Amino acid sequence: MTETNPAKKTGALSGASQLAVDLGPIAVFIVSYNILHRIEATKENAIYLAIGLFIAATLAAIAYCKIVRGKIPPVLLVTGALVTVFGVITILLRDPSIIQIKFTITFLFYAAAIAFSLLIKQNVWKLLFRHAFSLPDKIWDILAWRWAAFYVLVAVFNEVLRHYYNEANGNFDVWLNVRTALTYPAFLLFAAANTPLVLKHHIDDEADGAGKDAETPSPSSGPS
Repeated sequence: MTETNPAKKTGALSGASQLAVDLGPIAVFIVSYNILHRIEATKENAIYLAIGLFIAATLAAIAYCKIVRGKIPPVLLVTGALVTVFGVITILLRDPSIIQIKFTITFLFYAAAIAFSLLIKQNVWKLLFRHAFSLPDKIWDILAWRWAAFYVLVAVFNEVLRHYYNEANGNFDVWLNVRTALTYPAFLLFAAANTPLVLKHHIDDEADGAGKDAETPSPSSGPS
């Protein structure tokens, strides 16, 4: 009889929980809106009900990290604050465009934070991902500038999409579904495009021993 490797099982569970933390809240938002929007009794308030669930799911992810892991990732804290503030304002003012703008502001905030950290010589990208790689400072800077530019592009894309598809013209669902369908694959493709640079310049840490798998730096909860 073969025994299950406890280390592998723990790793799998950890990966699954990380995926739930990163993508769970936005998945709740998308799925709940699409369901509620198709039910006559909740159609009129589908956006606001879904936003309420989005806020609750985001706060639950934060609580999970605090209780189970003992710490909350800074990116998740920023995301939680933005989701809560913009979500509550959207519900109070009954203006769905506010939650749409939230995604633009989130991406621009990340871009500005990365750029500012580079200007003061405290590369936040390196601080977030140095546990996974050993890279020369020049490469960390290149990666950081690339991701900052990418965040700006995604923010512009969201604004263009929001302009053409919104609740005012009855196409909020188009904005929500198309944005999600295009943004998340774009993040994965951009991360993959940076993989050759990372692998080329990755320096094995002999002190920790060989065999530490490298993974491409990518933002946690970025697209939320």
